[in-house]
Amino acid sequence: MESESPPLRLAARLPAVRAKLEDAARLLVCLDFDGTLAPIVEDPDAATATARNRNAVARLAERPDVTTAIVSGRALTDVRERVDGPSIYAGNHGLELARHGSIAVHPVARKRAARIERICSLLETALASVPNCRIENKRLTGTVHLRAVPAAAEPIARRITRRTVDRFGGDELEISTGKRILEIGPDFRWGKGNAVELIAADEPPGTPVVYIGDDVTDESAFRVAESDGIGIRVGGDEPSSASARVESPAGVASVLSWLDSLASDAAARSESAPGHRPENRPR
Repeated sequence: MESESPPLRLAARLPAVRAKLEDAARLLVCLDFDGTLAPIVEDPDAATATARNRNAVARLAERPDVTTAIVSGRALTDVRERVDGPSIYAGNHGLELARHGSIAVHPVARKRAARIERICSLLETALASVPNCRIENKRLTGTVHLRAVPAAAEPIARRITRRTVDRFGGDELEISTGKRILEIGPDFRWGKGNAVELIAADEPPGTPVVYIGDDVTDESAFRVAESDGIGIRVGGDEPSSASARVESPAGVASVLSWLDSLASDAAARSESAPGHRPENRPR
């Protein structure tokens, strides 16, 4: 496997991205929430998608030739309340998936939900003395939020969390890292990339995938998108499986508007092509 490189600014990749996407009959656009549609904030309950991103997502979701999905580490019920429009939502890093009017939960995650609840309860007590440390029980996964924890106390919180999960999680749970968070989840191979693969499998063959995210947990989804579409990382120039990047959630709104225009141009070319017949495609 090739080593990852820092993603280029999207402006530098635009000709290559356009070449991949502009002739596609359909697009699949998958979006993370925190750090992508919404700026990162100390209190996760206060996270809100920017107005421009909300409007851009709504416009894109209305297009019959674009499938729009939210793929988040948040619990499904949480993220669905924070952004309207998309027809598909994946919560808990893809362990729960809402589409076609139903919700699917990974069976292994369902079986280990009681262990997650116990670990979160134990951590509430074990980390009570760490200032501003918050434990979030998302039923299928748990998150230890460290963003507001003083720098001197953060190593202590990490050490206590790892010790607790090692002792009481057994072989059933694992810890993964993100931007000043520790994620506790079932110990088996599953992530956002798997969710994107499931969503993409419902699309017509040859549908390019665009995935936009900002964190380590988005890397598996970037790898899926880069096979026939594009992965776009939000933030710095650290090595990534995404080949392009934008600076912030403000840049995401511009990308979504550009994708809307790209899809409109493709639809106009298709309608003006000789022998074109209107076709109703399922969302």
